[in-house]
Amino acid sequence: MKASKFTKAQKAFILKQGEEGTSVAGICRKAGIGQSTYFAWKKKYGGLLPDEMRRLKQLEVENA
Repeated sequence: MKASKFTKAQKAFILKQGEEGTSVAGICRKAGIGQSTYFAWKKKYGGLLPDEMRRLKQLEVENA
């Protein structure tokens, strides 16, 4: 699988914009991502801070 070009902090910032009421289409256009990517991130990381995202990734690696 290809590594993401976005850091955990960037993903959290993009998701935070959506929570604040900015349109998803506008967010995706500015970030250069597809709406499906946005919603996949939202499903996986919704409400998490970058530190929590790192911990989630660590746990996934340990469990694999």
